[in-house]
Amino acid sequence: MNQLIKFEPILKDKIWGGEKLATLLNKHSTRKDIGESWEISDVEGDTSIVANGELKGQNLKQLITEFKADLVGEKIYTHFGEKFPLLIKFIDAKEALSIQLHPNDALAKKRHNSFGKTEMWYVMQADKKANLIVGFQKEVTSEEYIEHLENKTLLDILNVDEVKNGDVYFIPTGRVHAIGAGVLLAEIQQTSDITYRIYDWDRPNPDGTFRDLHTEEAIDAIDYSAQDSYKTVYFKEQNKASEIVSCPYFTTNVLPVNGEVFINHEEKDSFVIYMCVIGNVVFKYKDQIESLQMGETILIPNCIKNIVVLSEEKSELLEVYIK
Repeated sequence: MNQLIKFEPILKDKIWGGEKLATLLNKHSTRKDIGESWEISDVEGDTSIVANGELKGQNLKQLITEFKADLVGEKIYTHFGEKFPLLIKFIDAKEALSIQLHPNDALAKKRHNSFGKTEMWYVMQADKKANLIVGFQKEVTSEEYIEHLENKTLLDILNVDEVKNGDVYFIPTGRVHAIGAGVLLAEIQQTSDITYRIYDWDRPNPDGTFRDLHTEEAIDAIDYSAQDSYKTVYFKEQNKASEIVSCPYFTTNVLPVNGEVFINHEEKDSFVIYMCVIGNVVFKYKDQIESLQMGETILIPNCIKNIVVLSEEKSELLEVYIK
């Protein structure tokens, strides 16, 4: 395996979706209300297809089957086999998403034969006063939670943060959360599509029906504790990768690029994913040159350890891998 890999985005129309994926991130579709662009996916029925190079047309599952640890890394292949462990997305919320949470690995395995869904958000653009719901204001009991849910006063006990470009939130399993209207963000998560929707703003579908709620399933999956702040504090250094989030499921660094950066991944036993969240960069590996604009993603196979990244403007990448 000897190439940097780009994939065709998988676009998802959503009741809450908008136009920013098209207007800001250049994702074009005949559908309206595009809410999500799945950049790298091995979710059943939504496996990513290679868009470039000699591997063009092959899907991610075929690549893992053929290249194994050369693609994903020895430890990752031993643990996950032929399942890619991460799902990489861009999300545009024209309207607020449902208030929801995700079960942990044990509960997801028991109930759905799936992984849990730990995730993180990096805010790429936010309209004035746009917000995210993350966690509780203070610790509550399950009884208090149910009472507020039934009385439609859930927002009285949830933490709501106004957000701006560059804000980061880590969402472990069990943490109640929702993306508010007017937020465009990058999402990195475990490969899982298991969501427990607990409140959907009494919003009907176009046909007048309502989306399912998962009231009973959620009760023993919720983390009822609280934190003083849910926003991740991190620091940037020009042309250097700085850690934002590290957990057993993924590590994400931020890499501001201006000029030329030589990158060495010799110490990693993992694929590395780059998401362009600001500007425009060029990746070079041997004779291969791939451009990456804001809203595009590239996968560096485990067997490729040295690359060069160039930018003639102030750009920013998220660098994602598994330790």
